[in-house]
Amino acid sequence: MGKRVTAADVARSLGLSRATVGFVLNDTPGQTISGATRERVLAEAKRLGYRPHTAARALASGRSHIVLALLPDWPMEYSMRTHLDEAALVLDRAGYSLVTMTPHPGGQAVPLWESLAPDVVFALAPIPDEQFDAIRATGAATIIPGRDEAVVADELHFADGPRLQVAHLLERGRRRIAFAGTTDARLAGLVAQRRALADATHRELAGEPLAAFADLDETDAAARVAEWVAAGVDGVVAYNDDVAALVLGAALRQGVAVPDELAIVGHDDSPVARLLVPALSSVRVDTAGLGRFLADLALSRVSGAEAPAVGPEATSEVVRRETS
Repeated sequence: MGKRVTAADVARSLGLSRATVGFVLNDTPGQTISGATRERVLAEAKRLGYRPHTAARALASGRSHIVLALLPDWPMEYSMRTHLDEAALVLDRAGYSLVTMTPHPGGQAVPLWESLAPDVVFALAPIPDEQFDAIRATGAATIIPGRDEAVVADELHFADGPRLQVAHLLERGRRRIAFAGTTDARLAGLVAQRRALADATHRELAGEPLAAFADLDETDAAARVAEWVAAGVDGVVAYNDDVAALVLGAALRQGVAVPDELAIVGHDDSPVARLLVPALSSVRVDTAGLGRFLADLALSRVSGAEAPAVGPEATSEVVRRETS
């Protein structure tokens, strides 16, 4: 294994002091180093293959340039992947690395907030008080959300989807609407939240609760859809596009006409929605925009700049296709 090139190696090669080379490589402000010397140092550093030592630089600057995202124990679905991909791109352009971690109850691994000393920790779900205190004790400059703040992504868009799904089906003339969730235990809380929002919207707009609800998987989707259709259910609000695809497949295999007998609306507008036959109506959330917004928010907290304004990424819309 080759020896790592250090700033001292660059200084020795050029016959300059280590201090001068260090000022250039660290871009230290307030120094009177000529442009010619600066160019020589940078060129020689490149020739020798010098790479800054991240830990040493973090110690000197007081910043690690790491943003740690605490993820809930959810499957890595389309919306989550898109959200994190866009956040990582924005942070990378600003010189920050995005690292993700999913804390598990009873987990024995050393938490990354202890080993990485991130500048920012942001969470996509509420942070338990004990965990919040542990993160704060490591010296993390910024934790999003703060102890008394709501989850940013939750405030922006999560409540809109179920409301839009129900309103859309009612506008399409459906009067007996069911909610289809998933049996994945990791998503139980989020499924319950969306089901409650869908039911509240149906009560508000139609004056009565949803006709039915159930959590489905591949083993029981067909039986449940048959029960619903027999009971007069004519519309289904699905937790996400994967669940909607289960309902759609079960309906078509039983000869149920979609959307004439049963209209279906998914959530997330993932690529599968456009590939299904018939194409799936779904709620589109700008998850890429949300990722960029959260990255900009993290950067504003580090720099002390004004927080970004909430823009179009906070809105959701129904994309009507062939299932409604």
